[in-house]
Amino acid sequence: MRSTIPRRLPTLAFAIALVSAACGGAVAPAASVGPSGTTTGCLAAPAPPDNQPGWNTASKAPTVFPVIVNSSGSLTCGANRLLFTFLDTQNTPVGKPSRTATIALYDLGRNGDTPTVSRPGTFIWGIDNVRGFYVADVSFSEAGTWGAQFTTAVDGGAPETIRMTFDVATTSPVVRVGQAAPATDTPTAASVGGNLARISSDAAPDQAFYKVSVKDALAAHEPFVLVFATPRFCTSAQCGPTLDRIKPLAVKFPTVDFIHVEPYQLAYQNGGLQPVLDAQGNLQSIPAVGQWGLLSEPWVFVVDRKGIVTASFEGVVSASEITAAAEAVK
Repeated sequence: MRSTIPRRLPTLAFAIALVSAACGGAVAPAASVGPSGTTTGCLAAPAPPDNQPGWNTASKAPTVFPVIVNSSGSLTCGANRLLFTFLDTQNTPVGKPSRTATIALYDLGRNGDTPTVSRPGTFIWGIDNVRGFYVADVSFSEAGTWGAQFTTAVDGGAPETIRMTFDVATTSPVVRVGQAAPATDTPTAASVGGNLARISSDAAPDQAFYKVSVKDALAAHEPFVLVFATPRFCTSAQCGPTLDRIKPLAVKFPTVDFIHVEPYQLAYQNGGLQPVLDAQGNLQSIPAVGQWGLLSEPWVFVVDRKGIVTASFEGVVSASEITAAAEAVK
């Protein structure tokens, strides 16, 4: 069955909808398939009790509201890159370098009083000086309903604590760190006679990102950075900024292939790409989206010489994160 990403995307786009009027929807998740071809997954904790103390009623009205940006179904057992931001009461983004943030996680089906882990949030710009986010590397021991306690302060002022609950899935369709990269046959400059306008909606495409396909990079045992993004048709408004942030790094890592792939079906018309919509007017994904299990766009993967995914970044990624990941596989 052909996998499609609807025009309305999951949690990532929903969070950005609150920030910038983008929209969010859902793609039905499937089981995640590991390197051996076996389905990966984890057990779920019992459902938390009703009216769990401390998790149903805020002691006072918060001035900001945390939003977990990861797509629904992308968070599962093991290591995860948690992406979040804050909105004020007018749904205006308030993430910025002067706002600190920490997150404590609670397995509510087991213990709503003691966190399993507490991590500082590292600030990154989604769009420079416009949209700010925070990243925390966390781990979930099991699926189920989890609680997140955010503590945030601005310019060294009094900290504010806000709680929310969210779900951790038993499986995720997304190819995860440690799994084998699918041998996807992605388009290259050679496949379109060098006319990059036929395979990229980027207004200023970099030739370096269209030299080799994923399939050929894997066959040659070359490490690569794979960017699923559509600068012109991005529903999250993050594709162009993400690709632009990664472009300068290709020169710094000549032994690493950089590959850009448009996630939607596009047709070349009148000198440019146009979306191929379904009967309902929705964007349709290419087969690679299903092969990699994508739930939103943009998405970035880093793969080593053995063909194993070593890093995965959903939605918003900093140049320093990509630099570190590319350095590890070069």
